[in-house]
Amino acid sequence: MRDESAAAAPERPVSGAGILLKTPAASERSGRRNAYAALDLGTNNCRLLIAEPASHGFRVIDAFSRIVRLGEGLGNADRLSEAAIERTVEALRVCRSKMQARGVRRAKIIATEACRLAVNGAAFVDRVRAEVGLDLEIVDRQTEAYLAVTGCAALADPQAESVVIFDIGGGSTEIAWLDGEATNPSTDPTLRIRAWDSLPVGVVTLAERHGGAEVTRMMFEGMVAEVSELLAAFAIRAAAAATAPYFHLLGTSGTVTTIAAMHLRLVRYERRRVDGLWMSDDSVTAAIDDLLDTRLDQRADNPCIGRDRADLVLAGCAILEAIRRAFPSERMRIADRGLREGLLMNMMREDGVWRRGGYR
Repeated sequence: MRDESAAAAPERPVSGAGILLKTPAASERSGRRNAYAALDLGTNNCRLLIAEPASHGFRVIDAFSRIVRLGEGLGNADRLSEAAIERTVEALRVCRSKMQARGVRRAKIIATEACRLAVNGAAFVDRVRAEVGLDLEIVDRQTEAYLAVTGCAALADPQAESVVIFDIGGGSTEIAWLDGEATNPSTDPTLRIRAWDSLPVGVVTLAERHGGAEVTRMMFEGMVAEVSELLAAFAIRAAAAATAPYFHLLGTSGTVTTIAAMHLRLVRYERRRVDGLWMSDDSVTAAIDDLLDTRLDQRADNPCIGRDRADLVLAGCAILEAIRRAFPSERMRIADRGLREGLLMNMMREDGVWRRGGYR
């Protein structure tokens, strides 16, 4: 719970945190001494997770997510627009306030494809530092792929000798082939990634090129074909994946969680029912077909999609479809987790919190 008496506490930079935080005294008065924060600023979303170590991983104590569309228009230009920057800066201010209120002692704050591609990406990072007090780190594609794997690999079937994990983002899609030794990253930090790739396509960039408002099946196939071409090199390298015993797909992103919500006929999104859900190949196909039969206004009115994502979800389905065609699988597991969880796990592992029992 937030300690209002500490609201006026002086701020100072905390070493290694990349953020202006409350003094340690204020943090201790807030009742939490081991709070960690992970912030993932993508092409479409700004997402924050604040957690403290627990005996099995971590316990989430606060979260924030806002669609900012930082990369809006980037597919047709090479710059972040002023409107997109202003939306994002405002969301980052909210994140910073939450981190202060929770007494965060260590944070990792990353930016991905939009900032990698934009010619003014570095200038945007400088502006965020000056106006918000956060140090954004623009991570490379390999790092992003590794974090996505680390964040959701615990959901891989322990019997599976091969798993393809993917994260469909706003501006890029990370995909990796793991062998059977990928286990819970909280206890086994060695994730055996046999091959990985970062495709320069995401829901925002694909929808901007093909259109996302009213998508015909012909348009949808055109999107699938574009993604399939970008995926071809990885599909060749990882061709053996789908032939291994108990192989399955493991997906994380708003696209796959929406597919899961459609399958479950949820009237409102429920993370506890979605995260870890197994879906058959036929169920995934049915959910995509149902979405293809909807109009923009119907998708916007669906509480599990919303107006901000209504014109993007079918582009995400096209990326998912390309992956399914490259790696046929009878089942797919849904993860409502990803980069933020990977960041948290890595920070806590680096600090040795599980070895020394540094959790509540």
